[in-house]
Amino acid sequence: MDWTRSLTGLAQAAGNKQIDMLELITQTTGVVMGVLIVLVAMSIISWYIIGYKVFYLRKARKESTRFLDIFWRSKRLDNIYKEAEGLKRSPVSQVFKAGYVELSKLKSQSQSQSKDEGGNTMSGQLTGIENVERSLHRAYLAELTHLESLVPFLATTGATAPFIGLFGTVWGIMQAFVALSGDSADLGIQAIAGPIAEALISTAISLLAAIPSVMAFNYFSQRIKVLSAEMESFSSDFLNIVKRHFFK
Repeated sequence: MDWTRSLTGLAQAAGNKQIDMLELITQTTGVVMGVLIVLVAMSIISWYIIGYKVFYLRKARKESTRFLDIFWRSKRLDNIYKEAEGLKRSPVSQVFKAGYVELSKLKSQSQSQSKDEGGNTMSGQLTGIENVERSLHRAYLAELTHLESLVPFLATTGATAPFIGLFGTVWGIMQAFVALSGDSADLGIQAIAGPIAEALISTAISLLAAIPSVMAFNYFSQRIKVLSAEMESFSSDFLNIVKRHFFK
């Protein structure tokens, strides 16, 4: 029958027609092309951040584990400080270095003061402990800020890329229907199929940019949370050690 042959012909045509993503991207123009450029740029930056943070956080975790092992095995703070000099990626070692430097300053000041000036009074001890505690807290905030650097861009990409892609799609479809409403002689589906496909490509690119960014953001947030907890726990332990041995 005629209708059977027609359906068979359409099926064969559809089977022979392959989607060429590169061709769709290169054929886009105007606003849709601008949207694609923005999305591709966001995706490239996101993948760079993902690669950099994977390497950095892995190194930070490894060096922190090594530092904690050195700290609890060693008996002298000066030896620990020398070892910490070679573990610059470890946020825990940087917190220790800040506390050790402040403690060294306090010991030097205490030794330089004469006994009749009350250098070993209870007030002086409390002030010294507070100085060490503030130094540890400042180092903790600095390291946490460094760990979280660049990560918010992943959240921004994951949250905004789908909307940017949707804008490009809506704009492209709108342009296709505007062209369809003109005086063109060809008013069939062929007249808008190409423009709509070009418009939908922006949604696909936006999802390719957003999905890895969201997954990476959640992963990095969890890893940073673990390192933050380690810094807080170490600060408390170090402060207790300082109180017991240096501020009796």
